[in-house]
Amino acid sequence: MAERVQQPPAKRLCCRPGYNPACRQGQRAGGVLCGGAGSAPGGSGKTHNPESLLDIAARRVAEKWPFQRVEERFERIPEPVQRRIVYWSFPRSEKEICMYSSFNAGGEESGTSGDNNDETQLPFLRGVTLLEGGWVDNVLQVGFHLSGTVTDPATPSSPELVCSVSVSFDRCKITAVTCTCGNKDIFYCAHVVALSLYRVRKPEQVKLHLPISETLFQMSRDQLQKFVQYLISVHHTEVLPTAQKLADEILSQNSEINQVHGAPDPTAGASVDDENCWHLDEEQVQEQVKLFLSQGGYHGSGKQLNLLFSKVREMLKMRDSNGARMLTLITEQFMADPRLALWRQQGTTMTDKYRQLWDELGALWMCIVLNPHCKPEQKSSWLRQLRRWNSVDVCPWEDGNHGNELPNLTHSLPQELLHKGHTSTTNMEGWVGHPLDPIGTLFSTLTESGRIGEEGSNTCLDLSDCSSVVSRADLQRMPVQRLLGDGESYVALAVETALIGLGQQRVMPDGLYAQEKVCRNEEQLLAKLQEVELDDSLVKIFRKQAVFLLEGGPYSGLGEIVHRESVPMHTFARYLFTSLLPHDAELAYKIALRAMRLPVLESTASSGDLSRPHHIVSVVPNRYPRWFTLSHIESQQCELASTMLTAAKGDSRRLETVLESIQKNIHSSSHIFKLAQDAFKIATLMDSLPDITLLKVSLELGLQVMRITLSTLNWRRREMVRWLVTCATEVGVYALDSIMQSWFTLFTPTEATSIVATTVMSNSTIVRLHLDCHQQENLASSARTLALQCAMKDPQNCALSALTLCEKDHIAFETAYQIVLDAAATGMSYTQLFTIARYMEHRGYPMRAYKLATLAMAHLNLSYNQDTHPAINDVLWACALSHSLGKNELAAVIPLVVKSVKCATVLSDILRRCTLTTPGMVSALHSRRNSGKLMSLDKAPLRQLLDATIGAYINTTHSRLTHISPRHYSEFIEFLGKARETFMMAHDGHIQFTQFIDNLKQIYKGKKKLMMLVRERFG
Repeated sequence: MAERVQQPPAKRLCCRPGYNPACRQGQRAGGVLCGGAGSAPGGSGKTHNPESLLDIAARRVAEKWPFQRVEERFERIPEPVQRRIVYWSFPRSEKEICMYSSFNAGGEESGTSGDNNDETQLPFLRGVTLLEGGWVDNVLQVGFHLSGTVTDPATPSSPELVCSVSVSFDRCKITAVTCTCGNKDIFYCAHVVALSLYRVRKPEQVKLHLPISETLFQMSRDQLQKFVQYLISVHHTEVLPTAQKLADEILSQNSEINQVHGAPDPTAGASVDDENCWHLDEEQVQEQVKLFLSQGGYHGSGKQLNLLFSKVREMLKMRDSNGARMLTLITEQFMADPRLALWRQQGTTMTDKYRQLWDELGALWMCIVLNPHCKPEQKSSWLRQLRRWNSVDVCPWEDGNHGNELPNLTHSLPQELLHKGHTSTTNMEGWVGHPLDPIGTLFSTLTESGRIGEEGSNTCLDLSDCSSVVSRADLQRMPVQRLLGDGESYVALAVETALIGLGQQRVMPDGLYAQEKVCRNEEQLLAKLQEVELDDSLVKIFRKQAVFLLEGGPYSGLGEIVHRESVPMHTFARYLFTSLLPHDAELAYKIALRAMRLPVLESTASSGDLSRPHHIVSVVPNRYPRWFTLSHIESQQCELASTMLTAAKGDSRRLETVLESIQKNIHSSSHIFKLAQDAFKIATLMDSLPDITLLKVSLELGLQVMRITLSTLNWRRREMVRWLVTCATEVGVYALDSIMQSWFTLFTPTEATSIVATTVMSNSTIVRLHLDCHQQENLASSARTLALQCAMKDPQNCALSALTLCEKDHIAFETAYQIVLDAAATGMSYTQLFTIARYMEHRGYPMRAYKLATLAMAHLNLSYNQDTHPAINDVLWACALSHSLGKNELAAVIPLVVKSVKCATVLSDILRRCTLTTPGMVSALHSRRNSGKLMSLDKAPLRQLLDATIGAYINTTHSRLTHISPRHYSEFIEFLGKARETFMMAHDGHIQFTQFIDNLKQIYKGKKKLMMLVRERFG
């Protein structure tokens, strides 16, 4: 509260026409205690007497009439009557005081500053603490004005502070407050609260006086002069200038003050023209909202704005006129937000948090305009104001945009349809997800009506709390049996309203925010419904509405025909299914199966025959819809299907129907896979035998996933394949045999061999299925057939797996080997061939390994600088294998090496290995081909290899010298050292190397530093 030290000006002028001073002479001018003679019950006395007629009448007058009207109505009001009216004019309830001194009546939220979340720091609770601590003093009531001092006790961080507080009131409402504490806030400070509660709780301790004008009327001229002089003497520094100014004006006959009848009295109460409302500091409301908006959602400003909205709701609930007043102030600041113009200029949409605040603003205005207790002139005034705001360019649309996106579909409807009132068109603007939330509002209103009706309370309905979920305890207290008509109750009406709204067919709105709002609003309504415990009467309503929805035509989201872009009913149908299942399973499944469809993903929407009466007009038939929430919708569709699968366990007919619906309507492979996994888990629960029907459903769904993802990329594909084999294993051996027979429609060749066939032939599968020898052989035969087919189709990736799988069957193994040989010339890389060759050697087929290694060498090409190529180890292995087999095999492979390898270091490594041992160490075990002598470098085939190695060193040297830099000189010298070692292996190597070095010196004589290093090392 922006609490000003200055006293508020007097609201009206007070005088007594025809007043005779003699009639008041001798009357006591002092005051009496509020709880004195004639006080109302509830004072300090221990006995409770019946209320007097004076108090009853004074209380009613004090609540409804401004005191000026009382004075005008009666020529003379007896003093006791005046005192009782003044006494009863102060608020008697603490509820409103609490509302105006904290963010909510329950004291759950902190103040607007947000500096301290401790609820004890709320002004109301702090005020109670000050009152109960005895820190309120000097309390005085003069007419309609209450004053006193409130002391803030000293703390370690601040000294004691004495605050002067004054409160003006009228008709049981505080109309003005002042406090010297200087705090600025929307709500009353703790000192105002403490003084006000002192008057409410301890009226008998408050000294009460009539308005000061009444006291002055009782004084003679001498008394008045004495009064004024004493007042000036006591406060001369403050009032002397003002007193002199007033004296001069009064003594001047032509002054303005002498033209007015009477004089102002700040203690005389309100005038007839004053609006009777609680004090609300408009300036502070505007400043706080402006501050929160400027923070752009940071520092908890969004939360603070929502708390202000909650305060408006609280005021509306108590029928406080300041609710509309405060909301007007908030709206003006929202309209003045500079970001609106910026967003409009840039063509961008507002943020989601900001949109939610605007939604709340609109919902609160709806509550105000539709309030049945408001007067027609009030509604007209508000509607004019709303139209003025709406006419401003920066005013956002209901979906939070500024018109730069696609227009609302409602505007696209053919006008003749709207004029003729055709019922064949779906609803363009749904009730669920509407910015004003009509279904949620009506549900909350009806449920609260039921609670209030049962409690017999006169409290008004909370028409504004449209988003709150009624607590379970409240719902249990609701009068389900309290009939309004023919078997109706407020709860029944609320439930029926929600079911009608949720089942309404409506077109998915444009834009991410609007679509998210549809989902969010639906979930909020379902959360409210789930708090209701169904009894027989509510089950009847569920059944009736379910039938209506199934037969409801184009205005039902569960009708036979729906618009391609209508909002899906998956979430709502799942709730209906679980609610109806214990009572009417057939109807529950009808609802759920009907809701499974998702026409927006169908290539051709099932719109029906144009001549049918239920045909739905497509408003924008050529526009592909942008459903930003599609992933959420598909997940809800999946949840609905999973719920049905769980419920249908053990019922083969139901499971078959649900399976057909899933296969027809769900298009996401990941969601179908999830359903397959769910069905598998349910079917194989540990506490029961496997449900074979549900297992088959799980397998069918898995097979569908395999078919969908066979030709598309899916990062979970390998997991899916492994899971399918596991599922087929649980179903039985025939299922495994079936997926192997039809592998080409389900798996890639690589998957079929490396995962499917390998798993099928594993020991764990045999043990799991308890197979006999005959069954094992049949399954293995199918696996081998699959492996050979895959090897034929994709030898590069499947040949090795096929060989492995066919090891125990000679004919199949030979067939697989022949497939490799046939593919080696064209379809296989040297890496694949080397891998298979090593496998053959490992399995005891060295000649076959040698054959495959030579085929691999034909595909290889190692350039001079590839001395770290991954195939080097394979080349060395192939040469070692050939050397071990014999001289002939080595002689055959060396030409291939010379042709494929140009890297000098690799060739020299091969050359040295061939000269260390005699060839034929493997074949020597089987024949006498081994001569026991080392091979000569002067004869073939090593002579050819030596010449190639020397040539590779010469070529590599020249290549390196072309672009050599000084930092590589030392490395180059080492390279020449290795070259010299190879040169020296020839009988004339020394001469060749010397000539080679001399040539280098001559050709590269410009590289003086390098050549100097060469001379130092090699002469």
